[in-house]
Amino acid sequence: MKKFGLLVAGGIASVILLSTIGPMVGLLVSLLLLYFIFKQFLKAESTGGKIGLGIIGFIVLMASIHNAPAIIGVVAAYVLYLVYKKWNENKHTKIKEESDPFVNFEKQWNELNKY
Repeated sequence: MKKFGLLVAGGIASVILLSTIGPMVGLLVSLLLLYFIFKQFLKAESTGGKIGLGIIGFIVLMASIHNAPAIIGVVAAYVLYLVYKKWNENKHTKIKEESDPFVNFEKQWNELNKY
């Protein structure tokens, strides 16, 4: 039953992630543009250049805000990562216990100490 819940959560998260790839790419591009515009704004010495870069930066900032659904896609990617970790958690712990010879010895030692 736990695997079924993880499967459903992973399926929903993957559908949301796939549907928000476009806004995620748009947000990435607009934030990169905004970063380079800001760096040029700090380097500009003329007032006209600063005003022009400020206007362009404002337009790109509005484009970044328009791609806000990309944040939902990032959350979906994180949920998908958590589902992946939980899915493989049981496999790793079982393999670790079976391959470690001292775990069996510790269990037997604890059983002997009970009496």
